[in-house]
Amino acid sequence: MRIGELSRRTGVNAHQLRYYEAQGLLEADRRANGYREFDESSVLRVKQIRHLLGAGLSSEDIAYLLPCAVGEAPELPGCPELLTAMRSRLQRLNDQMDKLARSRDALADYIDAAERMGGDSYPPFDDVAVERVPA
Repeated sequence: MRIGELSRRTGVNAHQLRYYEAQGLLEADRRANGYREFDESSVLRVKQIRHLLGAGLSSEDIAYLLPCAVGEAPELPGCPELLTAMRSRLQRLNDQMDKLARSRDALADYIDAAERMGGDSYPPFDDVAVERVPA
């Protein structure tokens, strides 16, 4: 099937499918005219990629895990190498979430303090300054 058909059947746009191919996540044969030709297994492969991306895995992580994937969801065997890779990604996500939570709390503290102080708006806005603020 050509890329448009794969896109239609998976709901993933052709640009993303080309990216998956460039990352080594998806394979296509080339016709004499240069068009990509995907086989039927590509539909399942794209669905697996989408599920793994939804779990926060990078394309590099997915390239490592994908050869072991079974089924659409997909299921992954519990071998030590795969578990290490997935635990590493989970730790990176937890670290990012902790950092975001600290930023959120700090911003909320600034907002609370500003609301308690009240007063006139600062800095004073003139017509020129308001016009320069991007919409």
